[in-house]
Amino acid sequence: MTKIILVTGSSSGFGRLTAEALGRAGHTIYASMRDVAGRNAKNAAELSAIAGSDIRPIELDVQSEPSVNTAVEKIIAESGRIDVIVHNAGHMMFGPAEAFTPEQFAQQYDVNVLGTQRVNRAALPHMRARREGLLVWVSSSSSAGGTPPYLSPYFAAKAAMDSLAVLYARELARWGIETTIVVPGAFTRGTNHFAHSGRPADEARVGEYEAGPYAGFGEEVQKAFAEIVPDDADPAPVADMIVDVVNTPFGERPFRIHFDPTEDGANIGFAVLDRLRAEMLHRVGLSDLLKPARKA
Repeated sequence: MTKIILVTGSSSGFGRLTAEALGRAGHTIYASMRDVAGRNAKNAAELSAIAGSDIRPIELDVQSEPSVNTAVEKIIAESGRIDVIVHNAGHMMFGPAEAFTPEQFAQQYDVNVLGTQRVNRAALPHMRARREGLLVWVSSSSSAGGTPPYLSPYFAAKAAMDSLAVLYARELARWGIETTIVVPGAFTRGTNHFAHSGRPADEARVGEYEAGPYAGFGEEVQKAFAEIVPDDADPAPVADMIVDVVNTPFGERPFRIHFDPTEDGANIGFAVLDRLRAEMLHRVGLSDLLKPARKA
């Protein structure tokens, strides 16, 4: 069955790959991005032109509640429903934690966490009214695996988003809404994460680190990071896994899936965390929250 799917952050990276893969799989995709008519006009045109696909670029800024509400209203008006939301929009920052201003940390949290909240508040009433739907959250192996320094704003925000995804899963289960959390590892190619990453605003603090025992540490981290990523590491399978999740029947979708060529151990860390959380729900008599309720 063709599904109506909203993918946030579709101009590049995992979002672009996911929108393309889902479109080729026969679904109707609303590929959201900022400035569709401006700087992302080329990306929007390329997505729309993919042969045999129904990909519809749509203006949506996850940092703007009016923008999110307008986009969701447009989708409902055109298609009558939203079956799947892929929470992918995000942004990376690279540098010593101390050199980022509090406002920069807040911006990371706004994009990676509050953005999902804005989209959920706009779309979930429609899903809950139908008592069906699927939320796919693109998390990060950094939340439970080995992590390099100098990426603290991004890693902290992704950890918050992952925790939010887990709790939303419990609060939506009785509405019949499913959750799958996708955990990609690190990719130095194919996602533009490092190329587009933000830098600390406090250059004086950066200078102090560069003049001290962390001189050249940024380059050292990036080199070490690149060396553990296999030469043939390809982020495309992440999109293929999301297609598989979307095409899986209700009640059989996995709660969490991993794709990590660097093998940073997140699959082990999350397995322990998710088991402990499930055991607590069993212990307090709320184990029904671990599976979505079937529509009456």
